[in-house]
Amino acid sequence: MIRFEQVSKVYADGTTAVDALSFDVAEGELVTLVGPSGCGKTTTMMMVNRLIEPTSGRILVDGEDIARVDPVRLRRRIGYVIQQVGLFPHRTVLDNTATVPALVGWKKAKARARAAELLDLVGLDPGTYGSRYPAQLSGGQRQRVGVARALAADPPVLLMDEPFGAVDPVVRERLQNEFLNLQATVRKTVLMVTHDIEEAVRMGDRIAVYGAGRIEQYDTPTTVLGTPANAYVARFVGADRGLKRLSVTPVEAADLEQPPLARFEDPARSAAAALRAEGARWAVVLNASGELHGWVSADSLAIAGGQGTVGELARRMEAWVPLGAPLKQAFGEMLQHDAGWVAVLDGTRFAGVLTPAKLHEALRRSVDAEAQGIAREDVEFDSVADA
Repeated sequence: MIRFEQVSKVYADGTTAVDALSFDVAEGELVTLVGPSGCGKTTTMMMVNRLIEPTSGRILVDGEDIARVDPVRLRRRIGYVIQQVGLFPHRTVLDNTATVPALVGWKKAKARARAAELLDLVGLDPGTYGSRYPAQLSGGQRQRVGVARALAADPPVLLMDEPFGAVDPVVRERLQNEFLNLQATVRKTVLMVTHDIEEAVRMGDRIAVYGAGRIEQYDTPTTVLGTPANAYVARFVGADRGLKRLSVTPVEAADLEQPPLARFEDPARSAAAALRAEGARWAVVLNASGELHGWVSADSLAIAGGQGTVGELARRMEAWVPLGAPLKQAFGEMLQHDAGWVAVLDGTRFAGVLTPAKLHEALRRSVDAEAQGIAREDVEFDSVADA
């Protein structure tokens, strides 16, 4: 969808902002451009909508050389989201969102209907927020309006310049999650500039790590973190890149252990006998439909003297994650609930538990699989969990 062919930008004073960049962005892909201030990442992005003109080379969008396209027409086909949002203060939220459709000739009713649809999609009820003005919104709400406005004319390409940098960390993480969910639905081709390697890793399908006007590595987050291309990239992603990799390594079924199971309606006496026979200290409790209910310890069954049912003695399961969640999320649940394991659900079905040893093993498998070019389940090594 986007192609750079030997693109450079040299200013009149001789400063080279971008030096012979060549890379492709596939349709529907979200690529993060990350690097220190002054490295050329914002210049790269702004050349795509011709806010900055390249000195040499070609940029193609959907196979078309943008140098041959009228800049105004080009920009109306490309969504643009900036850190400070840039909403018109004198226009309502609904009218702000409908700006680009109106500019490209949509009828007012159609433009406003599209704006209402997009506001709802980004989590802002148009009936509640559509008539408000930007000053009446929080920073996070204004940022959502900025995303909705950029998407309103259904552009194939979206450019985002530090889009979540002006809000506090809690709101920032929520906006990142919401945008990733939105992207899973709309599948735009996105170039996103950030200076934060953790944001780049979390958001990007691929990451372009910039040095001085050049891309030092362009690859998936797992590859950049697992096998940095050179010493510069290794320093930039940080010595804790193994921890950052937790954010991009999903929990898979092969990572899970299968603990003893008990049913909600089982007699406590029979459950206690089953745990003794297995030498187990606890069991996961499922309800009559086979869904996760909680857990029960052998000690609580023993104290009850085998009286009653498992459901009466079971404790609520606080630490759980869905299958496919990042290992970081699972690790966070362990720490938050001071738990020795987390339950993993596949939809509503109990899939197994992830222990600290298995989490470490999953991370090692991910690194080794990337290095060897094989699937995670094909990696062989001595497991800490089996030691």
